[in-house]
Amino acid sequence: MRVFGSATVVAMAMAAVLGGCGQKADAQTTGSQTTDAPLAEGAPYVLKGTQVWNVPDPVSGRRYQVFVSLPASYEADSGRRYPVLYVTDADYAFPIIRQIARRVNLDGPVIEEFILVGLSYAEGDHGADSRRRDYTPTPNGPRNSRDAVHGGGSAYQTYLKCQVLPFIEEKFRADPTRRVLLGHSYGGLLGAQILFTDPAMFHGYVLGSPSLWFDKHHMTGVEAAYARTHRDLDADVFMYVGGHEVPGPTRRNSEADMVGDMRNLQRTLESRGYPSLKVRSVVLEDEDHLTVAPVGFTRALQAVLPAR
Repeated sequence: MRVFGSATVVAMAMAAVLGGCGQKADAQTTGSQTTDAPLAEGAPYVLKGTQVWNVPDPVSGRRYQVFVSLPASYEADSGRRYPVLYVTDADYAFPIIRQIARRVNLDGPVIEEFILVGLSYAEGDHGADSRRRDYTPTPNGPRNSRDAVHGGGSAYQTYLKCQVLPFIEEKFRADPTRRVLLGHSYGGLLGAQILFTDPAMFHGYVLGSPSLWFDKHHMTGVEAAYARTHRDLDADVFMYVGGHEVPGPTRRNSEADMVGDMRNLQRTLESRGYPSLKVRSVVLEDEDHLTVAPVGFTRALQAVLPAR
């Protein structure tokens, strides 16, 4: 991966991400969980050393929070900029990835230090409703959730580009040339959408069990449209899926052939001959759509953020 540390490059990247965006919303903290003050008996468990910030969307009026975890060396190494891993479904994925990154480095560096940013659901929304709306590309949801709102993926993508990325890069020593997006299921679908519509938003993309089946494989057409007008795709792409994510009498949590979909996408991308694209994938045997995430997260971190 490329590393550029100069203030000039950082300023250029900030200007690029703000291109086409309207006025930024003001972001406010809801409190940094770094205090050593004793908690009252029965108080909720708090992830020490993490931060929660309000980063609303001025277009939709929805209020979102971002969760932030800084690397261990952040305070001591004041001149260093870090890659940033943005993860969808933060309520679930943020604490797991945070602990995985710490644990695998116990006996020595395996994963490079990074700033972890969790993308939360909209305040007041049920998590399932928020992700169905924000992570999907069209309003044509599956039969079992047609009453829910789908198709807000493009608007959410704009929110990430115009609000979240500038906020993180203004407030923290983030390297804007080394952004990574990790999403699972619908989050992986969102990652594929960004990859094929505005790939420069991130350098690395982790598409975990991506819901490529959505709306009759709509994303296949999005990828083809990108290929018709581009000769290169500058991205580091890692995909994972559980071996049980296939239909059949022994299937678990899957009505679609998500293994086949992932393999087809990899073959398609490799056939494009993009000189700057790095793509690889893994099928994690004995895992299904629900159990695959923790081991998939681990493999992804090793792949896209290996220790230097």
